[in-house]
Amino acid sequence: MPPDSSPSPVDTAPVWLLLGQKAGDNNQVVALGEALGRPFEVRRLRFRPTELWSNVLLGPNLLGIDAASRAGLRPPWPKLVITAGRRNEPVARWIREQADHPVALVHVGRPWAPLDTFDLIITTPQYRLPESPNILRLDLPLHRIAPSALEQARAAWLPRLQHLPKPRIAVLVGGQSGQYTLGEDKAVTLGRRASALAREMDGSLLVTTSARTPARATEALAAELEVPHIMHEWRADQRENPYLGYLAIADQFIVTGESMSMLTEACATGKPVHIFDLHDDAFPVTAGEWVRRLREAMGYRSLTHRLAQRFAPVRMRRDISALHDALIRDGRCVWLGDPLPANEPPPLPDSSAAAERVLALLENNA
Repeated sequence: MPPDSSPSPVDTAPVWLLLGQKAGDNNQVVALGEALGRPFEVRRLRFRPTELWSNVLLGPNLLGIDAASRAGLRPPWPKLVITAGRRNEPVARWIREQADHPVALVHVGRPWAPLDTFDLIITTPQYRLPESPNILRLDLPLHRIAPSALEQARAAWLPRLQHLPKPRIAVLVGGQSGQYTLGEDKAVTLGRRASALAREMDGSLLVTTSARTPARATEALAAELEVPHIMHEWRADQRENPYLGYLAIADQFIVTGESMSMLTEACATGKPVHIFDLHDDAFPVTAGEWVRRLREAMGYRSLTHRLAQRFAPVRMRRDISALHDALIRDGRCVWLGDPLPANEPPPLPDSSAAAERVLALLENNA
């Protein structure tokens, strides 16, 4: 979990991490902060419903965040700000304007602001950014899955899960993301195919949903689990989350393909990973599914995504299939239903290249 977000009584860290509402973005920002080996402090931001318009129309500003978030932004100002996601960008730029010294801005992913706004952009294959001296391309998103963390999680969760027969297959379930959706029909298919794989090997399933999993999809998935299993339903008020324990204990993984963070974290364990394809083209169009797709296509989030993919500049588009292709080509993943590679997957690249570039910025601002 990210460090505590409460400001310290005396803020002395030269590095601030801006965290927003997306767990995948937050994990990457914290992973980079931890890789620096320097003190850092977290500023967690909570957004107002109007944040999109203040972001697009006003540039650097704090109008998109609530009063509690604004209260945590005070001097002494940092020398370096690391952020990810569209919603955090105006805040990072505002911080730089307030400081009486240079503040380097590092963005993870793909920014909305002009690319030269940031001193460094750390990006991955699904984002079609141009070549530029301030852009560093990584093969996969940054992650925080360290061997020591997995060992601790294994010790904590194995006593509760060891009754389930091996091999244990973790099913990591996402949901809505851009063009990808998880409706009831897809959830039924996922449940049946995950059960079939576990049954074929006389194994069991460790299932967890996430913040993006629709409630009806969760119910439909649960109804199709016909092998020994345990199912964790994500809730915002949950006291504990077995996700890291699943990563440590599972022998294989099934991951919904829209989540680059969960795919990367599963791959980081070095165990076999099956991708469950959420693209509409991978499913038959039943009457119920046709109605769902039409309803989804008319929704605000889906409509704006489709318009952006069609008419926005190339750098503003996202092609997750590029990352899927890379994972499969390198032998890290297979599509669910395809045979696993004969050889073990290569180890994931570490975060050292990104950390070195960021430390250089910090030294320049010392």
